[in-house]
Amino acid sequence: MSLNSNLHKAKAVKNDEFYTQISDIEKELKHYEKHFNNKHVFCNCDDPEISNFWRYFALNFKRLNIKRLTSTHYSNNDGKSYRMDMFKEVPVEYLDRQTFMTLEESGIELPLGYITSLEGDGDFRSDESVQILKQSDIIVTNPPFSLFGDYITQLINYNKKFLVIGNQNGLTTKTMYPLLEQGLIWTGVFSGNMKFRVPNSDEYKREGARFWIDDKGDYWRSLGNICWYTNLDHYKRHEDLILYKKYDELEYDKFLNYNAINVNTYKDIPEDYYEPMGVPITYLYRHNPSQFEIINANDLICNDETPRKPHGLVKDAHGKTIDKNGKISAKPVYPRVVIRRKKS
Repeated sequence: MSLNSNLHKAKAVKNDEFYTQISDIEKELKHYEKHFNNKHVFCNCDDPEISNFWRYFALNFKRLNIKRLTSTHYSNNDGKSYRMDMFKEVPVEYLDRQTFMTLEESGIELPLGYITSLEGDGDFRSDESVQILKQSDIIVTNPPFSLFGDYITQLINYNKKFLVIGNQNGLTTKTMYPLLEQGLIWTGVFSGNMKFRVPNSDEYKREGARFWIDDKGDYWRSLGNICWYTNLDHYKRHEDLILYKKYDELEYDKFLNYNAINVNTYKDIPEDYYEPMGVPITYLYRHNPSQFEIINANDLICNDETPRKPHGLVKDAHGKTIDKNGKISAKPVYPRVVIRRKKS
């Protein structure tokens, strides 16, 4: 079946079906290879016929010493959903099932993919998918952006290890930010611009340079606010920020409603300041939990007029600052993460 026909059949939830390039998958996953040793990997938003996540893990199945790889096909309306499994050691009960010679064109000798029909539609929230999730060790995929909060909540509820693509806007939501604050989730290595193949449908057309049609007639979109979310450890979490500025109360305004100073860029974090400070959301891409702790801004409210926020950020109308002369800013700052330097 062609890529295009499969994409047209894929579920479109608020036009957020974005198909990841294998080069982007390789660029991120090379930092986590040790985590996949003898593990059951589940790609629960990935049709194995077209998914580059399946392709990556199948091509690297032996090298990474994966125990089992599972991917589920979502069926929008034809009722022909299925799962595909690849095994290091094939269970006896699978030997008489339909097989699929996956990625035959690669020229690499790979284990067979074993096909099992599903009664449901293969949605990640379906009972069958949840049962597979429970049996799996690590979840890796690009879930629907519009369902991202529900998706992450499911992974946390089932205490699963994961590495998934998302929009950086999720960093400031009431679902995601408390998890970041508690150290239950963090950002991956890469963040920024990423190109995605999208269905050849008018709903995905956009004006400007971030949409184009390639020479095969396939549609593409690029998004500049993509990041990876994970609870797998990686090297970047252990790199200290190099700080060089000294604290000067004339240079750093205080927040009007929170007992913290405002820092406009992570590069301006003072190296000799150990009290709460609000920093831009992009700081989270550089957060080292050994160097700084993340604080819930609700714990720093300094008046009765400021409500407690469910996300725990300095955000919206209450994020105004006041300088040394008592002048209050005309507009609130952009959302701020509150951090505090740890003493070594």
